[in-house]
Amino acid sequence: MFQRGIRPLLTRRNALMAGAAVVLGGAGLGLRACDRAEAPVDEQGRVRLRFATDWRAQAEHGGFYQALASGAYEKRGLNVQIVQGGPGVNMPQLLASGAVELGMGSNSFVPMNLVASGAPVKAVAAFFQKDPQILMAHPDPALETLAQLKTRPFLLADSSLNGFWVWLKAKYGFTDAQVRPYAGDLKAFLDDRRAVQQGYLTAEPYRVEREGGFAPKVFLLADDGYPSYAAMVLAPNAFARDNAAALRSFVAASAEGWRDYLRGDPSAADALIRQDNPDMTQAMLDQARDRLRDNAVVDGGDAALYGLGAMTEERWRAFFEATSQAGVYDPGLNWREAFTNAYLPGRG
Repeated sequence: MFQRGIRPLLTRRNALMAGAAVVLGGAGLGLRACDRAEAPVDEQGRVRLRFATDWRAQAEHGGFYQALASGAYEKRGLNVQIVQGGPGVNMPQLLASGAVELGMGSNSFVPMNLVASGAPVKAVAAFFQKDPQILMAHPDPALETLAQLKTRPFLLADSSLNGFWVWLKAKYGFTDAQVRPYAGDLKAFLDDRRAVQQGYLTAEPYRVEREGGFAPKVFLLADDGYPSYAAMVLAPNAFARDNAAALRSFVAASAEGWRDYLRGDPSAADALIRQDNPDMTQAMLDQARDRLRDNAVVDGGDAALYGLGAMTEERWRAFFEATSQAGVYDPGLNWREAFTNAYLPGRG
């Protein structure tokens, strides 16, 4: 039943990382900077915004659902619809076709891939200062650092080989000879005490505790310097240009939602999440929210200095340098086109 932990890595990352590069290649499938892109308004004069998430409803979307449930969007003159992602839902394609006004980027590869493929889309906020990407190992008192994994086998999805694995190899000297195929379940990991498996902070550790009966050793890559943001709001350039006030209101309301989801009463948001995704249990939501809060995923890093949703040029530069040096991107790519802070609270 508990498929969310595996599927985001095997499907969400594949779809978004590959989809952004391929589906929006060349002319960007209609996302042209010259197009007018005023958002429609409803009968009450509220701006209609459709926001596509990167997967089925879950705690990693909690702040957006909180803003919807609490009326934070509505009080700012917005009529927001959250369009749930999932298998077969390609968020870049939805943006390109105009089926949604805004989308969610799971990691920094997504907006960077959009830039590399010529699509005029930017990240306008990053509500996860830490990408929840983890490696996990069997408990071992002597295992304290990522560097100590150098001789171990890694269970990785194909999509990760040009993702966080690039950074790990450059920083720790890991090699492709250590990689083993990730079959999409926990069996290989549970059967091999030396195995290291990729995962998501909010998912795989919980599954191991339930299915394996032990708490794995968890390495949150962000805590070792992995520079990717996550839970980003993506906006086509033309939409941002023609709807600046509405976009600023959406980002401000989402920041309020994330604050309240982690620090206040999340029950109304959780009810909406479970309504959209009946497979999601309250126990899954509770543990995921606790891990997001306890690891300062939302309000740590740049957000602690500049407010929720903030991004810095230094972080984006670090991400681009690591990935371009590994051959993922052309060194001449204009990486600054991947993001802007112009729509964050206080920037208008």
